[in-house]
Amino acid sequence: METTMPPKSPPSAAATTCPTQPVSGVPCTCFMVRSLSRKISQLYDDTLALSGLKGTQFSLLAQARVRRGQEPLSVSALAQRLNTDRTTMTRNLRTLEQAGLIALVPGKDARSRCVVLTPDGDARYRQALGLWKQAQAEVRALCGGDQITALEQLVGQLLPRLAHVQEAA
Repeated sequence: METTMPPKSPPSAAATTCPTQPVSGVPCTCFMVRSLSRKISQLYDDTLALSGLKGTQFSLLAQARVRRGQEPLSVSALAQRLNTDRTTMTRNLRTLEQAGLIALVPGKDARSRCVVLTPDGDARYRQALGLWKQAQAEVRALCGGDQITALEQLVGQLLPRLAHVQEAA
């Protein structure tokens, strides 16, 4: 005996509402941006996994690499540049230091430490660069080049406007 399935009914209004929209019907910008950030971060982490790095670690190596031949950035300056607090930065750098990818060297001030890329860190960065480019291309393809350009411009405008907001330590 053949069983027929009833026709699918259209999704209810509740099912089609954006999950970032609370009952009030007003989108929550914070939740939307956090959700997008988590998804994009996971895409980068998944793509970079073959290199043994996460997206945040790749960014730290890239910042240290840019400084080759120049005065290295202090931990505080690097945290400020990457819009994170010093405590989080120190924790993230410790992992890279233990892996031998960066070295923390004394800064001009005896109390400060600066971030220097090691030869192993440079090799890992170069290994991961192609994977990072792959993740970049995937995000661009998913969103469309014009949309990504618009997003980059918006972020570039908003970050300076939010400079007065302090990170919690």
